[in-house]
Amino acid sequence: MSEATQPASQTMTILVVDDHEVVRQGLSAMLDRRPGFQVVAEAGTVAEAIEAARRFHPHLVVMDVRLPDGSGVEACREIRSELPETRVVMLTSYPDEEAVLAAIIAGASGYLLKQVRARDLVAALEAVGRGESLLDPAVTGKVLERMRRIATSDQPDELAALTAQERKILALVAEGKTNKEIAADVYLSDKTVKNYVSSILAKLNLERRAQAAAYVARLKGPTGL
Repeated sequence: MSEATQPASQTMTILVVDDHEVVRQGLSAMLDRRPGFQVVAEAGTVAEAIEAARRFHPHLVVMDVRLPDGSGVEACREIRSELPETRVVMLTSYPDEEAVLAAIIAGASGYLLKQVRARDLVAALEAVGRGESLLDPAVTGKVLERMRRIATSDQPDELAALTAQERKILALVAEGKTNKEIAADVYLSDKTVKNYVSSILAKLNLERRAQAAAYVARLKGPTGL
């Protein structure tokens, strides 16, 4: 992806999002003690997360998947759309593969379980700050590889209605790229890409981008890896 990575010598600003105050404050206190990290804001809802991201432009957002007013995945998509250089790591108690797929579609750079040890969480956030992606192997398996290969694999019958350009854009969506990033890759405007995505969803009888990842995974299946 095209977003800038965080220089190792520069302090990484962090927004912590979790609806449980004790968890949120515990994470903030733990991260604030670490050299190179600075928690600049906390949020407990999707709306608060988006507002805080707009205000503080953090380098990194640590985001719970389940929030009282919606999904952290939706908040991730909104934040990444407006602030493409902000990276998002989903942190959740639930090893839900569908949520992992949705997070990838939304542009998350990481997906970790809350059972992760503090030092491993810190190492993961440092890796994401360097521009790496980190998805918990306990829940992802070979999902990413499965989705990325759709562009070069034989297309199932269900994709026959898609044009070559639409299949290419679907593959880019499956890699977690935003409309803006896809537009740069295929030399189209953001609006045109948005129209393509809408057309793809309509042809596949899907309502939301998040469903596209699960759809791709089902098409490829565990035997198609």
